[in-house]
Amino acid sequence: MRTSRIGGSDVSVTELSFGAAALGNLFTEVGDEQARAAVDAAWAAGVRYFDTAPHYGLGLSERRLGASLRERPRSEYVLSTKVGRLLEPQPEAHGDDLVHGFAVPATHRRVWDFSADGVRRSIEDSLGRLGLDRIDIVYLHDPDDHEEQAFGSAYPELERMRAEGTVGAIGAGMNQTRMLDRFVRETDVDVVLLAGRYTLLDRSGLTALLPDAAQRGVSVVVGGVFNSGLLADPKPGATFDYGPAPAGMLDRALRIKAVCEEFGVPLRAAALQFPLAHPAVAGVLVGIRGAAEAEDAAAMIRQDLPAELWPALAAAGLLPPPQPGGASA
Repeated sequence: MRTSRIGGSDVSVTELSFGAAALGNLFTEVGDEQARAAVDAAWAAGVRYFDTAPHYGLGLSERRLGASLRERPRSEYVLSTKVGRLLEPQPEAHGDDLVHGFAVPATHRRVWDFSADGVRRSIEDSLGRLGLDRIDIVYLHDPDDHEEQAFGSAYPELERMRAEGTVGAIGAGMNQTRMLDRFVRETDVDVVLLAGRYTLLDRSGLTALLPDAAQRGVSVVVGGVFNSGLLADPKPGATFDYGPAPAGMLDRALRIKAVCEEFGVPLRAAALQFPLAHPAVAGVLVGIRGAAEAEDAAAMIRQDLPAELWPALAAAGLLPPPQPGGASA
């Protein structure tokens, strides 16, 4: 599987990466054996970049991912996690964490903290849950409502930790482009994780972020390539950005699917490969719940796409012409 170096760092990632939110019981429960099988299948398919966060299942994703990776040679894979939410125990808590999207007992509460001390503590806590000796990439996680502390305290601390060699590469992960573009322009981040904003349905990342990242040598990892489900299986009731898909968006996804089918291409393959043509994009991150999903994602990333597909989508008004180098617009 193709690999790309992250920014100016020594860290390289595979073009397909394993998003481990589902290992934290995102929306529904995942058993320990199913979680382990998902990681095993991704590894067998050549995936060597795995992403998690304390937020995912109140640490369950980190614990499961660490347990699945610990027996593998540490030099052979890249691991990222995130900072910004500390987990505080709630000994008397009852109920579950589904209000935050995770089917786990509410044993902890999340505390937003983008202070320098919070960053250090978050990484130490993550290492404890992972049971590993280091983290390769650290992202500031969803600092939307904490912009000044993220830029004034958290980012400088990550920069110090990178200089110390504590972490290999640093960046930020968000569902929006404006603040990520500020990180690209005003800091020395290696990478940004952009979720849902450079897809076949939403190309808002092209307005400024992706061109700026390419110019400054900052890598982009694109998540949410299926826009939370619509581009994986467009049908009535499908979701777009974690809500019911608007009728116009569903129609557009179905039209894209129809053009793909004319070329014998699964829509999932086109959605996965579309971002990779942009020179700033190092890879795509896909949420994986089980072995079948890992195997399917690997097959889709390797699917041969005819060069005529992208011009056909443009001619149908589904991608903006021109399409230099493939799907880069």
